[in-house]
Amino acid sequence: MAAEAVKRTPSATDEKSYFVKGDVESSTQEAETDENVVLQNEREIATHVISVDDDPSLNPWTLRAFFIGLGLSAFGGSLAQIYYFKPQTILVSSMFLAILSYIIGFAMETFIPRRGLFRYLNPGPFNKKENAFIIIMSSAAANSALATEVLAVQRLYYNITPNAGSSIFLLFSSQLLGYGIGGMMRGILLYPSKMLYPGVLPLLSMFDALYRDGFEARRKLKVFYVVFAAIFIWEIFPEWIFPLLTGFSIFCLAAPNNAAVSRVFGGSNGNEGLGLLSLCFDWQYISGGVNPMTIPLKAQLSSFIGCILCMVVFVAVFYTNIWDSQNFPFLAQLLFYENGTVYDQTLIMNSNYEVDPALVAEQGLPYYAGTWIINLLSTNLGLAATFTHLLLWNKDDLRAAWSWMNMDTLRSWRANFDWKFWKHSGKREVPINIEEPRPTLPRDAEAGTFVTFVLSFIVGLVVIYKTNSTLPWWGFVIAVLLASVSILFFGALYAITGIALSIQTLVQMIAGYLHNGRPMANMFFVLYSYNTVSQALLLLGDLKIAQYAKLPPRAAFTAQIIGTLLGAVLNYVLMNSIIDSQREILLSVQGTNIWSGQQPQSYNSQAIAWGGLAHELFSTGQRYQWVPLSYLIGLVAPLPFWIIHRYWPKLRMDYSYTPIICVYIGVLCVGINSSILSYYAIAFLSQWWLRTRYPRWFMKYNYWVGAALDGGTQVMVFILSFAVQGAAGTAHLFPAWWGANQGGNYDRCLYI
Repeated sequence: MAAEAVKRTPSATDEKSYFVKGDVESSTQEAETDENVVLQNEREIATHVISVDDDPSLNPWTLRAFFIGLGLSAFGGSLAQIYYFKPQTILVSSMFLAILSYIIGFAMETFIPRRGLFRYLNPGPFNKKENAFIIIMSSAAANSALATEVLAVQRLYYNITPNAGSSIFLLFSSQLLGYGIGGMMRGILLYPSKMLYPGVLPLLSMFDALYRDGFEARRKLKVFYVVFAAIFIWEIFPEWIFPLLTGFSIFCLAAPNNAAVSRVFGGSNGNEGLGLLSLCFDWQYISGGVNPMTIPLKAQLSSFIGCILCMVVFVAVFYTNIWDSQNFPFLAQLLFYENGTVYDQTLIMNSNYEVDPALVAEQGLPYYAGTWIINLLSTNLGLAATFTHLLLWNKDDLRAAWSWMNMDTLRSWRANFDWKFWKHSGKREVPINIEEPRPTLPRDAEAGTFVTFVLSFIVGLVVIYKTNSTLPWWGFVIAVLLASVSILFFGALYAITGIALSIQTLVQMIAGYLHNGRPMANMFFVLYSYNTVSQALLLLGDLKIAQYAKLPPRAAFTAQIIGTLLGAVLNYVLMNSIIDSQREILLSVQGTNIWSGQQPQSYNSQAIAWGGLAHELFSTGQRYQWVPLSYLIGLVAPLPFWIIHRYWPKLRMDYSYTPIICVYIGVLCVGINSSILSYYAIAFLSQWWLRTRYPRWFMKYNYWVGAALDGGTQVMVFILSFAVQGAAGTAHLFPAWWGANQGGNYDRCLYI
């Protein structure tokens, strides 16, 4: 049994901390840790493996921190843009960036002299707050900015190449707008103790291990080095020499000329099939979106149920020929003519990039692949279910969301506002002797987020007119308002479960009816609404890292701004380079095992369908009417689970995250799907078997091994992308042999 938790006594350290009384990280600490305790949920992970101690003397503002942070930001920003053009959506691992920053920082501390000018690069021991500062900067950069998606679509499908100046300002404004809104909501979505952000807990656990116990940290680093080196070498095989390992399917090998087998059991190449019972040995795709060793078991269970339903529904829709599905590829993101050829969108638009009804009548209405329609339906189900799910299961957590809407709060905020945010210390004032304290923001962070919002809003307004986006000013305002409301609900779900849901289809639908006939306006509306939500969640996750690591808000905010701006510029440069060298592949339906245009393809087809033809395709009585009507079903989807749990709690319906189940019903609509079985096998091994049977090992090494696997893989992918896979020029594929079928699908399923 775990030792009894004891209350902390207020001290000078507490006064300098910026945590709220009642937060998990400031309320309890284990007097002694029983390493055999089984951690049941995210809260127990936080209270057992994250330290609450703070050393206010540690300084994050060092030249060394900026030097390492800028270097890793350049690496992460470049890698993120490479991943954007992969056949499966892949994220850069923050755990890996954190450990790499520690290794570099420790090396600089050890080998650089502390005298003369060198003392600026080595001011002393590399400390925890420097490391937190670096990881926040580099993780902010290590995201592909959605504005590059707009720019990529313009280049690929409209033959428009916006000038560099307007492109950069588009990137900056769209990336920082969410920071401003998210920062102003941190009192709701960051500081309450239930907002745990489980995705950052492994990172903080690692931080504590590195800086709390030198001997133990060195032992864990040895494990990290061994796993990192092993996976680094291993990834050469599935990524280049032996790509059959991306998806090993006994069914494909037994029936290499069967189309049905390819659709159901194939999955080693983009848009090939569902990957049922395939084995994947490529960690890049196993851990591409979410590391299976970090997400809590309850959320994993919900996504697994959704995946099983996805396979059943996809096969049923295709083989019963709903929406004429058999006329089109099984998995695809493009628009098609009824005969199955790719739809030429330029033939239905006039010179102002607006859809002309007369031209549409000549060409006919476009079609989607049936599986893509299921993806749209399931996404809408999940979005609507999120609202009901949170109101049923987490209404107390959300009640405070609207408490600020009163005159007293507004008057207090106006009285205390000071735009000279750089003159303040960065400490958040903590209320004392109050039973239910309301979090108060540090004055500089409060003003900084407000200024960021205002500047981003103004620049965004200018950019939509300078780039001929066809989005009017009032559409831009609605997009921002919609994003603000969405951040509240989906931010709470992300903070509680660790899984973020996309609102892209929702805002595309709204934009389609607001700006009918304007595909370009639809893209920009989505950029300033959906992307704003994504950026707000990124900011809040990073601020949670800062909160746990005791990094002052001003330092966290500065790191995020620098990383975001640098990353955006690198995204832009790499995007242009990859489009120049891989244009034909990016325009093809399936792409390759290495490169794919699936993301700009889906973004463009959604803009055409919703932005140009919303009434003709999605309104009541039209071909895809159930796509918007699915919102109504999603609103009631969580009710049966909640009712069953209320009357029969032993059935544990509280383990079911309805929004996640709904969204995952369409999750296999794109990309490389051969990793599904391997993903859930590893998730079960980590989050159930190791956590319950070997809790000591789980607490010490689980997250370290996960980070090492991500890190070694991503460094090798970065190297191979430029060395042999054509990220900046000609690709050099491995010579064809049985394990590298360069003329078809790597798992040897039929290429359809």
